[in-house]
Amino acid sequence: QVQLVESGGGLVQPGGFLRLSCAASGRISTYSLLAWYRQPPEKDRDLVAYITSGRNINYADSVKGRFTISRDNAKNTVSLQMNNLKPEDTAIYYCYAFVGSTTYWGQGTQVTVSS
Repeated sequence: QVQLVESGGGLVQPGGFLRLSCAASGRISTYSLLAWYRQPPEKDRDLVAYITSGRNINYADSVKGRFTISRDNAKNTVSLQMNNLKPEDTAIYYCYAFVGSTTYWGQGTQVTVSS
């Protein structure tokens, strides 16, 4: 059983930055894929970024050039650096892991971008 715990959310002004972290209970070096998703109010949950065990990375078009995903296998964490935040980035952000043939989700952390 894999547990994922997100941290780092909060309230930030437009143009500001936040760094989200996700701590995993297991050894993430064995995880095929780690990702961040987000769900704005009354909208569907969408992919923000993912990173594979081979460190292949992909981003949603809406965050390219502003967000950076990274993984630290030694610390068993995956992070999302978010710069130049916009009001439309407001959402609950979820950590996701694909391990073997099973998917796991964190409980989510709220990010609110507002002046």
